[in-house]
Amino acid sequence: MEIPKITALVPMKGHSERVPHKNIRPLVGKPAFHWVMEALSASPYISEILVNTDSDEIFESTKAFPKIKAFMRPDFLLGDMVSIQPLIEYDIEQTDASYFLQTHSTNPLLTTETINASIEAFFAQTEHDALFSVTETKQRFYWPDGSGVNHDPKKLIRTQDLEPIYHENSCFYIFSRETNYKIKNRLGSNPMMFPIERLEAADMDDMEDFYWAEFLLQRRLANAE
Repeated sequence: MEIPKITALVPMKGHSERVPHKNIRPLVGKPAFHWVMEALSASPYISEILVNTDSDEIFESTKAFPKIKAFMRPDFLLGDMVSIQPLIEYDIEQTDASYFLQTHSTNPLLTTETINASIEAFFAQTEHDALFSVTETKQRFYWPDGSGVNHDPKKLIRTQDLEPIYHENSCFYIFSRETNYKIKNRLGSNPMMFPIERLEAADMDDMEDFYWAEFLLQRRLANAE
């Protein structure tokens, strides 16, 4: 199986409403975004990492990673209301790569092993035009009217016997330049789901999440000693 080189896309803002400066905030001995950069840099499939940022501090800190090509975000992409798709479209014009893995700096538990496995899974098949990470859950979900989403409330079965439901955890996405041009969406038209462990998908959306990620990283490091 031949796997082409892949460019990672990691957009980062300097400002964050719920976790002040969360991308550059110290997290277990290093700036928070360094964790995912280390995981990406260690993958033999990732040839370069594009960092699109509005922060001089983040820009300077990226120089610690040889694979990173950082650039300052243009004015028309500044602000909290800019969605991810315009950022992706701008970023892929900064390289001649054909395939991309887009992730977030707020996923510090993501491992190189998972990155490699997802890339290998995507290129081992031809049915799907994109891949995205998901987390499996077996819980009882309800619609607003009280009816069951994935179960019959009149039949109480064990949660472990429920059919699994998968939620998009936003940890990473793999897609081609062609698919993004055609579909204008990182999910493509027929995406492949790639389940990962719930703890590895931990995302730092608020301070509670940040402290949880900090604890998980500390535990991982302690177990590695």
